[in-house]
Amino acid sequence: MAPVQRFLFAFALTVVVELLVAVPLLASPPERNWGRRVAAVCVAQLATHPAVWFFWPLFGWPRPIYLLVAESFALVSELLIYRLVLPRPPWARLLAASALANGASVLMGAWLQ
Repeated sequence: MAPVQRFLFAFALTVVVELLVAVPLLASPPERNWGRRVAAVCVAQLATHPAVWFFWPLFGWPRPIYLLVAESFALVSELLIYRLVLPRPPWARLLAASALANGASVLMGAWLQ
C-alpha cells in the first residue's frame, strides 16, 4: 500500500474508532448535542492525526519515545479542542474521552499491524 493510502486508511480508522469511543463519553448532561460532539472529534482528528503521522516521526526517536510524545501531543491537543467546542463538560470527562479514544485507536492500529 502506498504511503498516502496507508495514511488515509489509518486516518479513517482513527476517526471511526475515536468517534465510537469519545462521542458517548462526551455526552455529559449539559452537552447532549450529538452533532457538536461528532464535529469536535472530527476537528480534533484533523488537527492531530497529520502531525502524529508526518511531523513527530521527523525526529527519528525510537518507537516507544515517538509513541509517548506523539500520543501525549494528541491527547492534550484533543482535550483542548474538546474544551473549545464543548465548554460544558468537566475537564475530567474531556480528559477521559481523549485518553480512552486515543488509547483505543493506538491499540487498533497496533492490532492491525
